Amino acid sequence: MKFTEEHEWLRVEGDLVVVGITEHASSQLGDIVFIELPDEGTTVSKDDEIVVIESVKAASDILSPLDGQIVEINEMLVDEPSKVNEDPVGDAWFFKMKPDNMDQIDEYMDEAAYSKLIS
Repeated sequence: MKFTEEHEWLRVEGDLVVVGITEHASSQLGDIVFIELPDEGTTVSKDDEIVVIESVKAASDILSPLDGQIVEINEMLVDEPSKVNEDPVGDAWFFKMKPDNMDQIDEYMDEAAYSKLIS
C-alpha cells in the first residue's frame, strides 16, 4: 500500500489501483455526512479534484493520485457515507482506477514514511 501527503491510500489490485482515505484523515474530518464520487468512465489527471467529502467539521476534496480512468466507484458510500469513519482502509474505498502509467505510484510513501508524516 502507498500513501499520499493528502492522506489517501492506494492499493494495487492487478492492473487497477483502489483509492480511499486513511484512518488519520477520517478521524480528522469527523463524522462524514456526504460523499460525491466521480462518474465511472471519467478520465482524470493527477491532482484533479474528483471526490467531495463533507463532514460535520469541514468539506474536503480528494485529488486523483494518478493519471488514468475511473473504472468503478463504491456506490455504498453514496447512501452510507459514515462507512468511511467505520472502515476507511477496508470496505470504504472510494474508487478504482486504471492508471495510464503504474510507475506513478512509486512517487508515494510506504507505510513507515506515512506513519512518520502523521506523528
